[in-house]
Amino acid sequence: MSAPQTNLERQKRRHRGPLIGMIAVVAFALLLFFAFNVYTAEQGQTPEATAPQIDGRTGESVPAD
Repeated sequence: MSAPQTNLERQKRRHRGPLIGMIAVVAFALLLFFAFNVYTAEQGQTPEATAPQIDGRTGESVPAD
């Protein structure tokens, strides 16, 4: 069953605002996601060796790089 009156130009005009709004919300969410990833990476710490490194060939302790 189809719609009784179809005016494509009117439908395009009426849907333009909500579509632009949805695109703006998705773009804002992507911007926040990118900013959060940059902030998290910037706040990270360099890993520190907790256990001494052992050379598998000799069994001696090797200083960590």
